[in-house]
Amino acid sequence: MQINDHNPLLPYQPASDRYDQMKYRYCGKSGLMLPEISLGLWHNFGHNADLTLGRKILRRAFDLGICHFDLANNYGPPFGSAEENFGRILKKDFLPYRDELLISSKAGWDMWPGPYGNFGSRKYLIASCDQSLKRMGLEYVDIFYHHRPDPNTPLEETMGALDQLVRQGKALYVGISQYSAEDTAKAYEILKSLGTPLLIHQPRYSMIDRWVENGLMDVLGQKGVGGIAFSPLEQGMLTDKYLKGIPADSRAAKDGRYLKPEQVAPEKLEMISKLNDIALKRGQSLAQMAIAWLLKDSRITSVLIGVSKPEQLDDNVAAVKNSTFSSEEITQIKTILRV
Repeated sequence: MQINDHNPLLPYQPASDRYDQMKYRYCGKSGLMLPEISLGLWHNFGHNADLTLGRKILRRAFDLGICHFDLANNYGPPFGSAEENFGRILKKDFLPYRDELLISSKAGWDMWPGPYGNFGSRKYLIASCDQSLKRMGLEYVDIFYHHRPDPNTPLEETMGALDQLVRQGKALYVGISQYSAEDTAKAYEILKSLGTPLLIHQPRYSMIDRWVENGLMDVLGQKGVGGIAFSPLEQGMLTDKYLKGIPADSRAAKDGRYLKPEQVAPEKLEMISKLNDIALKRGQSLAQMAIAWLLKDSRITSVLIGVSKPEQLDDNVAAVKNSTFSSEEITQIKTILRV
C-alpha cells in the first residue's frame, strides 16, 4: 500500500491505490455505493481544534479510500465551525476530487436563537441547508439528513422540506437519523409518494447499544433503505483504551461531552475485557471487532467513525478485512452481550 507523507505546502496528491484499501456497499436499493468505513467530523474540526491535524486526518482518510465525510450544521464548537473548517480544507486539497467525494450534512438540533432554529420545520431545514452550503463552499451536498425526530412538526412537512431540497438541487439524496422503526416506515412512504426516495438512516448503534435491532433494522431491510451506524465504538468504550477504566489523560476524562466515568461500571469493564479476549483470538483489536460486528449485517451500508489522529484510521479501516464471524464466535459474543 502506498503511504503518502504529504507536505502541506505542496498540492495534495491522494494515494493512487486508495480504492484498493476499502470495500464499498450499495446503499439499500439505490445505485449509490458508500465505503464500509465513513469519517464523521463531529470531533477535531471546530475552532478549538488543530486544523493542521484535521487536514492530516482528512488526507489520510481519502488515501485509505474513505470518500464519505459526514458533517452537521451544529458540529464544532461553536456551531457551524466544523463545516467552515472543512470548507477551508476542501478548497485547499479536495476540490479536484469533489466528484469522488460523498459529503453529507444534517439539521435538527438547536442551531440559532428563536423558534425557527431547531427541530424539523420547512423554514429551519431549508435555511439550515443554505447556511451549510455557504459554510462549506458547496453548490450541493450529496446527502442531507433530518438529524432527529421532531415531536411537534408534522412528518409530512419535514419530509416535504427534504424533497424540496432535492428538487432545488441542494441535495442529491436525503436521509433521517435516530427515527424509530414506525416513524422510519412513515417517512419512507411519504418520501416515496413525493418521488424522492429515502436513501439512508443514521442510527446510533454498537455492540452495547442495540436498540435498532428491535424493529428498525427489519424496516430498513424491507424498504431497501441503507443504514450507517454512528458511535460504533460507544465513544471509545469498545476499544482497549478503557479496559482498566478511564485514563486521566483521555478525552473522556477532560471533556464531559464524551464518555462519562459512571458509564464505565465494573460490569461493563468485565464485559469489554471478555470481548477483547475474543477479538485478540480473531487477530483483531477490540475496535476492529466492534466495527466488523456491525458490518456482518448486510443492512448496514457503512460504519461512521471519528478519530483524533490519522493513525487510528489505519486501525479502523483494517476491520473491513475480516467482518465475518464463525457460529461459535457469534454464540460467545451474544452470551457476553446477554443478547
